[in-house]
Amino acid sequence: MAGTDKRKQSLYFPEEMLKEIQEEATRQDRSLSWVVQQAWKIARERIKGFPAVNDVTGDEGTDRREEA
Repeated sequence: MAGTDKRKQSLYFPEEMLKEIQEEATRQDRSLSWVVQQAWKIARERIKGFPAVNDVTGDEGTDRREEA
């Protein structure tokens, strides 16, 4: 069942954003993880509509890691 798969992952947020997420978690008496998961569920369809990096730069087929 997908709902029981728990994996640890480090995520890095700007300090002010993390403070806002912590305040919201406290307000709702929820964990940081729960708040971020709910935010993703709400925002994922909108985020899927963002163009890929190659779509914006026009560098289709170019892997930036190879340029370094």
